[in-house]
Amino acid sequence: MTFATRDQNTARKVASLLLEIQAVKLNLQHPFIWASGWKSPIYCDNRKSLGYPKIRTFIKNSLAERIQLKFPDCQAIAGVATAGIPQGALVADILNLPFLYVRSKPKGHGLENLIEGHYQSNQRVVLVEDLISTGGSSLRAVEALRNVDVEVLGLASIFNYGFDIAIKNFEDANVPWFSLSNYQHLIDYAAETGIVTRTQLETLEAWRKQPSAWSAG
Repeated sequence: MTFATRDQNTARKVASLLLEIQAVKLNLQHPFIWASGWKSPIYCDNRKSLGYPKIRTFIKNSLAERIQLKFPDCQAIAGVATAGIPQGALVADILNLPFLYVRSKPKGHGLENLIEGHYQSNQRVVLVEDLISTGGSSLRAVEALRNVDVEVLGLASIFNYGFDIAIKNFEDANVPWFSLSNYQHLIDYAAETGIVTRTQLETLEAWRKQPSAWSAG
């Protein structure tokens, strides 16, 4: 089996699992409102996977396997707060690697740390995130690590929306990355299994192309 085939199979499997436990919800008639103000027909909460041991194990094993394949020189795993912390800790445990995490902002008391855990200059680290939209929070974590001379090999996530802006942001920051699954695999699986109709699929594809301008019909 080639890596490409394995990646495709994993992407489909993860999409099906996230839909099964309603970690991903699709609603075209009553869209969700994101913090950015965007109206969205999809809501993704991968934290729910932590409550299902078999699914949690599949995800952590898949992330660990891909990290070993794509970043074999990894010396530590870093979680992106907050949802990337438990996922990253699970991956670090299975790989027997040190774990640290990056806050969204420095702690407001005590040592006021932005990075929690033990790390060293020039240490080669892979970041773990649960979900990528534009990549902004992940790249702020990359910057925080680079500012203390930690070498960021790349980033791994469970799911991404496939936005062009995210691809550009990671390219501009010179950060290799991968996700186990993505929006396209998700909606394709949803259409194939009858969760959405072909007409609804066209609407879902239109949202991904122009999320800021989309509105429910």
